[in-house]
Amino acid sequence: MWGFTGILGKLIHLEAFIIVWYRVIIAFIALGVGMLVLKRPFRVKDRSELIKIGLVGVLVGLHWLTFYKSIQLSTASLGILCLSTTTLHVSWIEPIIMRRRVSWFEVILGLVVVYGIYFVSTDFKDSEYEALAYGLCSALFAAGFAVFNTKLSEKNTPAQISLYEMLSASLFISIILLFQGRIDYSILKMTTSDFWWLLFLGVLCTSVAFLAIIEIMKKLGAFTVSLSINLEPVYTLFLAVFILKENKFLGFDFYVGSLIIVFVVVVNAVRKHLQKKGF
Repeated sequence: MWGFTGILGKLIHLEAFIIVWYRVIIAFIALGVGMLVLKRPFRVKDRSELIKIGLVGVLVGLHWLTFYKSIQLSTASLGILCLSTTTLHVSWIEPIIMRRRVSWFEVILGLVVVYGIYFVSTDFKDSEYEALAYGLCSALFAAGFAVFNTKLSEKNTPAQISLYEMLSASLFISIILLFQGRIDYSILKMTTSDFWWLLFLGVLCTSVAFLAIIEIMKKLGAFTVSLSINLEPVYTLFLAVFILKENKFLGFDFYVGSLIIVFVVVVNAVRKHLQKKGF
């Protein structure tokens, strides 16, 4: 389902800001309903933790805004591949936040991903370089909220974190739209297909996917689930070729860079699995 998120950035004919605004609002409502049905606790006991979750929610909003902007300026394939550089940012952010030693192996893997991005961007036009910049910023924001969420999960449930981050992101984007004078009737204008794609994005690809993963981890284990998430670029590239026909716009260098990035993602996941097994 997460592999569809990049595709939906092209299928929904609204600008990035409005897509993300609807996504976080729909996800917040769906998560709230989901927590009621599953009888998950809503209350965060520590007020300082709630403030931290709210600040990370702003990062989530910035991540999705830059992600969809990148996709709309270029292709879904480019947007999702830029997210693969998240690994490089995590390799230096995580040691600072989690107070552990820097893993030079992770740093090297991150640099190899950047090399893959170099291949991907060899034949870019000016607008695609702008898309690349947005995509790389999106990866930085993604790394930030991923690391902070790991820290927050020590004292809060994943459902609580996600719910209040969606609320925070909703308020953050709403305030920006308010200052821009764009909160009016025109913001509700969309096609029927846009409406259904937004529901699909907010409910299934965001809130349901998140809640399902929590339950699945109990039976399949974190590695199997994490490996599936790490292969999101593969899913998106596959869908982009068959749904958006993006293979018409992608040259040989793009596929070389894509293979490098996917290879690094798989190597990193396998390495972590072997570490847990004691190898």
